[in-house]
Amino acid sequence: MPSRSTRPATPLDDDDYPAYTMGRAADMLGTTPAFLRSLGEHRLITPLRSEGGHRRYSRYQLRVAARARELVDAGTAVEAACRIIVLEDQLEEAQRINEQLRARAR
Repeated sequence: MPSRSTRPATPLDDDDYPAYTMGRAADMLGTTPAFLRSLGEHRLITPLRSEGGHRRYSRYQLRVAARARELVDAGTAVEAACRIIVLEDQLEEAQRINEQLRARAR
């Protein structure tokens, strides 16, 4: 997953703040908790845990899970969808770095 270096002023503004329970996240995505667990098993997203041990998801993680759901709904296996998303993120990061290097060379 790409990292973001700037931190928001409050948790409400923070895309990485673990605000959503598994049930709420599944409802928002129109999927099942088992689907979210499978994304964790394939190491696409790693939800934080509450003090009671319950999974908590951030908005950023929900966007990643929504992308995985799109791929799965189109017929891609969960494991392959997770790999595709990781590769897309790596490509995006490489393109960003390449553009920065080009800008410095000018």
